Amino acid sequence: MNPTPSSTTAVVDVIGVGAGFSGLYLSHRLTTAGWTFSGFEAGPSVGGTWFWNTYPGARCDVESIYYSYSFDEALQQEWTWSQRFAPQAEILGYINHVADRFDLRRHFTFNTRVVGARWNAADRLWEVQLDNGETRRSRYVISGAGGLSTPKDFDVPGLENFTGLQVSTSRWNISLDDLAGKRVAVIGTGSSGVQAIPLIAQVAEHVTVLQRTPNYVMPARNTDLSPAQIDSIKSNYPTIREECRHSPGGIPDRPAVDRAFDVSDEERQRRYEAAYELSGFNGVGAEFADLLTDVEANRTASEFIHNKIREIVKDPATAELLVPKYHSLGAKRSCFGTDYYETFNRPNVSLVSLRDEPIETMTTNAIVTSTGTYEADAVVLAIGFDAFTGPLYGLNLTGASGRKLQEAWHDGVRTYLGIMTADFPNFFMVGGPQSPALASNVVMTIEQAVDWIADLLEHTRDCGATVVEATAEGQNDWVNITEETVAATLYATTDSWYRGSNVAGKPNTFMGYVGGVGKYRRMCTEIAKRGYPGIQLDGEAQSRHLGPIHQEIS
Repeated sequence: MNPTPSSTTAVVDVIGVGAGFSGLYLSHRLTTAGWTFSGFEAGPSVGGTWFWNTYPGARCDVESIYYSYSFDEALQQEWTWSQRFAPQAEILGYINHVADRFDLRRHFTFNTRVVGARWNAADRLWEVQLDNGETRRSRYVISGAGGLSTPKDFDVPGLENFTGLQVSTSRWNISLDDLAGKRVAVIGTGSSGVQAIPLIAQVAEHVTVLQRTPNYVMPARNTDLSPAQIDSIKSNYPTIREECRHSPGGIPDRPAVDRAFDVSDEERQRRYEAAYELSGFNGVGAEFADLLTDVEANRTASEFIHNKIREIVKDPATAELLVPKYHSLGAKRSCFGTDYYETFNRPNVSLVSLRDEPIETMTTNAIVTSTGTYEADAVVLAIGFDAFTGPLYGLNLTGASGRKLQEAWHDGVRTYLGIMTADFPNFFMVGGPQSPALASNVVMTIEQAVDWIADLLEHTRDCGATVVEATAEGQNDWVNITEETVAATLYATTDSWYRGSNVAGKPNTFMGYVGGVGKYRRMCTEIAKRGYPGIQLDGEAQSRHLGPIHQEIS
C-alpha cells in the first residue's frame, strides 16, 4: 500500500522523482543520513526504465556483474546473476530485491506523477504539484527520472489511419504470441528494434523492417555465467568496483594505448577479429586509442564491421542497406544484438530503406512509402526516446526568475556537472544531461552522483545555508568543458539522440560528458575539496568559476 502523508502542506527535506536505480539509491542514501524524503513514481512499482521496457529481447548492454549497485558488500555477495547480459525480467527482479532488502518502498508514493514544481523564493522551498491535484513542499527536489524514460512522439505520417494492432517498444503491453502468424511492420532499428526483430521474426508470418539509419550492431556474445566466473567476481568485487569507478566507461575497460596505424594491417585485422569473436559489443571499437578521435583510424574499424555484415547477410542488396555508411563506428550509440543480421536471411523478413522511400502515409492495413505499399496486421513502433531533457521538461519546473526549464534551455542545455542548473536553486539531477550517464555504466554514474549530491547537502547544512545553486559562471565553465571534450571526438560529426536530433525542434546540444567516468569523478572530488567553486550558498560563492580543473585532473 502506498504511504499517504497526513498533511499535503508538511515540508520534507527532499522530494525525489522516480523509483528506478537513481531513486532507490537516493532514498537509501539520504534517509540513512537522516534526511526526510518523499519519492513519487508514475508507475505502480519500482523499476523505472526496467519496469516499462518489456519488449521481446530487452536486456542491458552493460554486463550484469557491473550493472548493479556497489554500495553494499552483502548485497553484492547475496545476488547472483545468471547471464553475462541479464534480460529485463532479471534486472527488474534485482531492483525489486534491493527495494525489499532495504525497505525502500515505504519512501515512495506510486501511480503518482510530478507534473509541476515552482521555486518559492520567500519560503526558500519547492512547491511540487502532483497529478492527483495535491501540492507537496520540500527544501530540495532531486530528479532520478532517467535519461531514457520519456518516449518520443510517434511522428509516423497517417498512423491514426491504421486499424491493426499497434504497440511501442517503450511501452510494450502485449505478448509476443499476439504477433504470431501476423504480417508485422517494425519501424525503427535502434537498440529496442535490434533486440526485438529476431524474436518477432520467429513467430510472425512476415516481418517488414523499415529502417531510416542503419546502425552498427555488434554480437552480444551473451552466455550463462558459470559458478567459477561468479565466484571469481564475488571474491574480487572490491577491487573490480574500484577499477570501474576510475575507468573511462564505468566498467573494467582499461583504455588502449597504441593507435590504429601503430601496427601493421595484418596485426590490426587480427586484433579486430579477436575482439569481435571474444567480446563482440565491447570489443572492436575499443581496440585502439584513436578510434573515436581520428577519422582514418576509425575507418579501419568501421570497414571491418561493414565486411562482417556483408559476410553474414546473403542477399548483397539487403546487406548494403544494412551497412552503416552515414556515421563512424561509435559516433552514435552502437547496438548489440543476437542473430540480428542473420535474421535478414530468413525468407519471412524484408527490409525497406526509409532514406530511399520515406513513409508518406498509412492506411487501415498498410504503410505507404514514396515507391511502395506494405500491408501489415500489426505495427511495432521502435522509434526511441526524447532523451535526457524530455523527462526533465515533463516536471514543468519554474525557477527563481519565473522561467521554466525549457525556456532556460531554449538555445541548448546548460548545466553544472550535469547535476545542477543556474536559476533553479536546490534542484539536482541524477544522471542528467552533460553528465557521464550518456556513455557509461549508468549505475556506477548514478551512485557517484547521489553520493556527491548527498555530501553537498551536508556541506550546505553545516554552513548554516538553506539555498544552494550553481553560479552562471560555473555553469558556463562546465558547458565549455563538455563542448571542448566532445569536439575532439567523432561524436561531434553526426546527428543522433546523443545530440537531440531525433526530436523535431530540439536544440542541438551534445547530451553528455565524454571525458570518462574516472576523470569526472576525480573532478567532482576535487571540486568538493576546494569548497565547491561554481556553487553559491545563500547567494554567496567562494569562487564563481571552476577554473582550469579539467586540465589539472588527469
